[in-house]
Amino acid sequence: MTTDPLVPRPSTGIAAATTDLTKVYGSGDTRVVALDRVGIAFREGEFTAIMGPSGCGKSTLLHCVAGLDTPSSGSVRVGTTELSTLDDRRLTRLRRDRIGFVFQAFNLLPTLSALENITLPLAIAGRRPDRKWLDRVVSMVGLSHRLDHRPAELSGGQQQRVAVARALVSRPAIVFGDEPTGNLDSRAGADILGFLRDSVRELGQTVVMVTHDPAAAAYADRVVHLADGRIANETYHSTSHQA
Repeated sequence: MTTDPLVPRPSTGIAAATTDLTKVYGSGDTRVVALDRVGIAFREGEFTAIMGPSGCGKSTLLHCVAGLDTPSSGSVRVGTTELSTLDDRRLTRLRRDRIGFVFQAFNLLPTLSALENITLPLAIAGRRPDRKWLDRVVSMVGLSHRLDHRPAELSGGQQQRVAVARALVSRPAIVFGDEPTGNLDSRAGADILGFLRDSVRELGQTVVMVTHDPAAAAYADRVVHLADGRIANETYHSTSHQA
């Protein structure tokens, strides 16, 4: 009997991990090593920020772990699933069922209401939302009274709240954010970062966020610094636990 690699297995405490992860673009004179044998684990129920100068490999790391880009070599696991063992169909299914995304661009469909945008991943998967969980997520991001509005009727901060709720609604194993507050003013950005932090605190979510902003990274439990495609250092701090 074969085992479906996408069926959740007993928790190991690690939401995602890499081993000797390498990503190379180009060849010859144009060869660029974006990631150089990176090994890192993202623990369940933890908010990790990834920082570093432009071109250091932080977005490449995020995209490889999220299954959006293919490593040149090395291993990526989400839970106990090795991504290299999945064909395109199964990889798509894993991203849909076990990974949430919040990007700098809100990526909302303009013809759908906020509620329809939030539940779109479930609709595509042919699944009904868990009403109690949906209500909890919507309440946490402060959208209870805006669910019938379309994106054009919402501020940028409200649109990103919709994107955060959409990332959380399927109860993914891990949520990735790629500069999720990059298009927002400081107040709206602080709101979104607070919601992501609260999702870790209150919902037990695992969040990994790429950012260039030290103020944004201060919301995280752990900050990983990349330089030249390698992990330079990582720090833990208690600011994310302040009210």
